[in-house]
Amino acid sequence: MSDKLTRIAILNADKCKPKKCRHECKKGCPVVRMGKLCIEVDSTSKIAFLSEELCIGCGICVKKCPFEAIHIVNLPTNLEKEVTHRYAANSFKLHRLPVPRPGQVLGLVGTNGIGKSTALKILAGKVKPNLGRYADPPDWEDILRHFRGSELQNYFTKILEDNLKAVIKPQYVDSIPKAVKGIVMDLLNKKSERGNLEQIIEALDLRAVLERNVENLSGGELQRFAIGFACILQADIYMFDEPSSYLDVKQRLKAAKVIRSLLNATTYVIVVEHDLSVLDYLSDYICVLYGMPSVYG
Repeated sequence: MSDKLTRIAILNADKCKPKKCRHECKKGCPVVRMGKLCIEVDSTSKIAFLSEELCIGCGICVKKCPFEAIHIVNLPTNLEKEVTHRYAANSFKLHRLPVPRPGQVLGLVGTNGIGKSTALKILAGKVKPNLGRYADPPDWEDILRHFRGSELQNYFTKILEDNLKAVIKPQYVDSIPKAVKGIVMDLLNKKSERGNLEQIIEALDLRAVLERNVENLSGGELQRFAIGFACILQADIYMFDEPSSYLDVKQRLKAAKVIRSLLNATTYVIVVEHDLSVLDYLSDYICVLYGMPSVYG
């Protein structure tokens, strides 16, 4: 590994207030004093801009900022050229992607804030990976060329050409009542597409809540409803973001069996989970995500 380190400059947009400070970050930067635009900010700026290419990693701006809005993080050199997505300058950076395979359950594990949900959105086709080029996003031809020779090239080609349908079971089930209104049974009947509604109701112990309103369900009941709702939809890619939260051990095992029942030769199933015992039981292979929360993953 070379001595050269790629740096990520993270700027907290909520904390950075150029109109309320003396721009200590810019005044203290030795690179700026040399006449280079390493930090760009003035009293009219909404937020400062830090050049990661010019930054020497001295950390002076981090210490000088009165609002503690700046973080400079050294990135492992083996990730330097493998950027998959970045939302904006001085923001979180996602490197690489897990590789889904048809007929197998892919398990994802890692701490919060390192890109698991972003990876799910990209693999579902809901977010187009920009390869770090947030100012000039690439087209799909460039993206496929970037993944050339890997299983991801075939996967993204299928999403584009075969128009694969993806279903995501959300991470925060307690927000479901804000988006979905109605009686549980009515909602399930309306969306049932696979002819497996009765089996799902029995397997997830939903019989007792069928006549209840969604807004009156507890956390565990919402979780089982969300898992069941995803399982009755016809899709090519099924994604479950933390399906075991709010569930006891017995319910977790039942949910895992239901999720595995979705598998066939052409179906992709991806599960994000923190319970390692459930993930081990559920997954055919596992991808471990590492990084620094809100910085890179």
